[in-house]
Amino acid sequence: MISKSVIGNQSFEDLKTALQCGEIELKGQFMLGSNYTFLVTVHHEGKELPAVYKPSRGEQPLWDFPENSLAGREVAAYLVSEALGFHFIPYTTLREDGPHGPGSLQQYIEYDPDYHYFTFSEADKSRLRPAVLFDLLCNNADRKAGHVLVENETRKMWLIDHGICFHEEDKLRTVIWDFAGQPIPDDLLAALAPLTSQDGLVTDLQRFLSPGEVTALRSRAEALIESRLFPRPPRDRRVTPWPPL
Repeated sequence: MISKSVIGNQSFEDLKTALQCGEIELKGQFMLGSNYTFLVTVHHEGKELPAVYKPSRGEQPLWDFPENSLAGREVAAYLVSEALGFHFIPYTTLREDGPHGPGSLQQYIEYDPDYHYFTFSEADKSRLRPAVLFDLLCNNADRKAGHVLVENETRKMWLIDHGICFHEEDKLRTVIWDFAGQPIPDDLLAALAPLTSQDGLVTDLQRFLSPGEVTALRSRAEALIESRLFPRPPRDRRVTPWPPL
């Protein structure tokens, strides 16, 4: 799995403390997307860190997800990624004191927006099995091509935008079906263990998800362990997000 001890020249613990406690300064707004999303600078102990702030009050209502719940789902996705040892979601926390009220605050990743799933090399596409498993597990309803990033300097792969995950009903929509029907590697299946027992992860998730959503998450983990296969796309509904990029 991926180490998270150092991020660039910034230790993980320093970054975590800064995003949890630092002063948030609005710098600009990302105009693409349905919900309000802001680029911010976090000031902490003389350092400045770029981050992405998604206030709950800027979320567009969805008929199938509870109102003002998307920011918490961003944090829940981060917690699952960490507990399973994937470490491919930028550090994400919930800040109650954001400039526009409570919302998620996530580490910003420097990347080339023109390099995404549709333009990935075959070598980078081959690295996507953990991401696909994660989306299956978390029932990601919006895995667009541009939601998988490759960091400029490190070439590390990151996943972003998880506000519409964890629904109890099957909502998986993704552009990544490369591994459909193939066996899930044993090491990835073994990583799902924290979700098959009364682990601390389950307790942590209850702050952000409903009891039914947590139960459904655990059921999906058990089903993946039993099937040991990446499923094929269902034929009775739409299985890709729109727009796909």
